[in-house]
Amino acid sequence: MTSGISRVLARIAALLPARGDLAEMGRSPRRDLLAGLTVAIVALPLALGFGVSSGLGAEAGLATAVVAGAVAALFGGSNLQVSGPTGAMTVVLVPIVGRYGPTGVLTVGVMAGVMLVGLAVLKAGRYMQFVPAPVVEGFTLGIACVIGLQQIPAALGVPKPAGDRVLVVTWRALEEFVRRPNWTAVAVAVAVAVVMLAGARWRPTVPFSIVAVIAATVVVQAAGLSGAKPIGELPSGLPAPSLSFLDLGSLGSLLAPAVAVAALAALESLLSASVADGMTVGQQHDPDRELFGQGLANIAAPLFGGVPATGAIARTAVNVRTGAGSRLAALTHAAILAVIVFAAAPLVSKIPLAALAGVLLATAIRMVEVGSLRAMAKATRSDALILFLTAAATLALDLVYAVIIGLVVAGALALRAVALQRVPLDHGDHTAEEHALLAEHIIAYRIDGPLFFAAAHRFLLEMTEVADVRVVILRMSRVSTMDATGALVLKDAVHKLNRRGIVVLISGIRPGQRQVLDSVGVLDLLQREGAEYATTPEAIRGARGHLERTGLLHTARQSARNGTETRKEGPR
Repeated sequence: MTSGISRVLARIAALLPARGDLAEMGRSPRRDLLAGLTVAIVALPLALGFGVSSGLGAEAGLATAVVAGAVAALFGGSNLQVSGPTGAMTVVLVPIVGRYGPTGVLTVGVMAGVMLVGLAVLKAGRYMQFVPAPVVEGFTLGIACVIGLQQIPAALGVPKPAGDRVLVVTWRALEEFVRRPNWTAVAVAVAVAVVMLAGARWRPTVPFSIVAVIAATVVVQAAGLSGAKPIGELPSGLPAPSLSFLDLGSLGSLLAPAVAVAALAALESLLSASVADGMTVGQQHDPDRELFGQGLANIAAPLFGGVPATGAIARTAVNVRTGAGSRLAALTHAAILAVIVFAAAPLVSKIPLAALAGVLLATAIRMVEVGSLRAMAKATRSDALILFLTAAATLALDLVYAVIIGLVVAGALALRAVALQRVPLDHGDHTAEEHALLAEHIIAYRIDGPLFFAAAHRFLLEMTEVADVRVVILRMSRVSTMDATGALVLKDAVHKLNRRGIVVLISGIRPGQRQVLDSVGVLDLLQREGAEYATTPEAIRGARGHLERTGLLHTARQSARNGTETRKEGPR
C-alpha cells in the first residue's frame, strides 16, 4: 500500500514543471510577450462567445480563459499550447446545462479534471495518438456544423428556444424569426462574419475578429439600434474561489457527463498540441504532462465560475504563427485577459450578442478544411465512410459517441483489409547492403505489411529520429495496404526530414497505394523535395547521385574508410 502511494507521488512529481521550462521562458521574452498579446486579442471575442453559448454567460468564458489558460500553460506538456473555452466543449456543455443547471456544469468540470489527472498518472496520453485521421476530420466537421447551428438564435436576434438537440433548437429559432423578424441582429452577425472571413484572406496576420466586434459595437451604440441586444452587465473581476456549487449527492448522476467532458478535453488538447508540434521544428509535447495540466486547469476553472476547458487549436495556431517559443506567451495571453476583466468590463458588456454570434459563425466556417475533407474522401472508400459516419454521429448524437463509432468502424475496416491482403514475396535479405549504405550516410527503410493508424505513429517516431544521415530511401514494395492516416503520417515524416535537410526518396510504390498517397499530397511533396523510383537499386543510384552533386559522397566514403581503419588498428 505504502509503495503504491509512493509510486503515485513519484509519478506526479515527474509531471510537475521542471527548471528547464523556466529557462525556456527567459530565452526570447519580447517575442513571447508580443505573441501573448496577439493571442489575447483573438481570444477575447471567442471566450465571450463560447461563454454565452455554453449557457453560463460571458463572464464564465472570460474566467475560463484566464484561470484555465494560466494553469494549463504552467503545468501542461506543450510550450506552445493555448487553452480556454472551445466550441467543441460548448457542444457538450449545452445539454448538461439544460439538464443539471450551472452548478452541474461546474461539478462536471471538477470531476473531469480529476479524471484527466488520473489518466496522466496512468500514462494514458500516448494512446490518444492512435485516433485515425478520418475520425478526427469527421469529428471536426461535425463540431463545426454544431457550433454554427448553435449561433442561429443569437444571429437572428430571437430568444434561445428550449431543447437540447441543436437541430430542433435551430428549427424553432427560424420559426420564431419568421413570426417576428429582427433584421438588425442578422445584419450585425453577417457583417462581423464577412469581415472576419474576408479579412483573413486579405491580411491573415490581422486579428479581424476584435476589429469587427469593436466596429459593430460602436455602430450599434451610436445609432441606438435596439434590435442588437448587448451582453449585459459583467462583474469587474473574478469571483472569489469557492466550492459552494459542489453537491456530493449528485456525483453519481454526473459521472457519465464528466467522462464525456474528460474524453473530449483529452482528445482535443492532445490533437491541438500535435498540431502545434507539426507547425514548428524541434518542439515535441509530452502527452501525459498535457493531460496533467489540463486536469489541473479543469479543477481550478470551476472554482472561479469557469466552464471546462481544453487546448484551443485556433488560438494555439495563432500563438505559433506569431513567433511564440515558450509558455510565457500563453501565460501573457491569460494575464492580458485578466486585465480586461478587471479594467474593461463596462465596455465589454456593451458588445452585441449578434456580433459574438458572427464571430463564432466565421470560426465554424474556418474550422472546415475543404482540402483535408477532399483528401480523406478521395483516399479510400473506408476513410470516406469513417469520416461521414463520425460527422453524422457528432451532429445527431454527441461527440463521445461519435468518436467511439468512428473508432469501432475504423478498427473493423482495418481488420477486414488485413484479412483480405495478399502478403508479398520475400526477395532476400538486404541487411549487408543496408549497412554499407549507412556508411555513406544513406539509410533505406523497408516498410513491411499494412501501414495503418495503429502502427503509423510508431513508424514516424522511429524514422524522424535518424542521425548523421543525408538521404532516406523509403522502400514501399512490401506495404500490403495503407489508409489515409498512414499516408498522412508518412507525409509528416517526409516533411520533418526535409526540414532537417535530409532528402527523402521513395521506391516501389504499388498501384493500390498511389491514390491514397496522392490524395494527401505525399507524391507532390516527394516530387518537390525528393524523387520517386520504380525499384530500390534505382533509388540507391539516385541517392548516390544526389550526394555526388552536393559534394557529400566523397566525404561520406572517406569517413567510412577512416572508421574501418580505426577499427582494424584498434586502440594504441
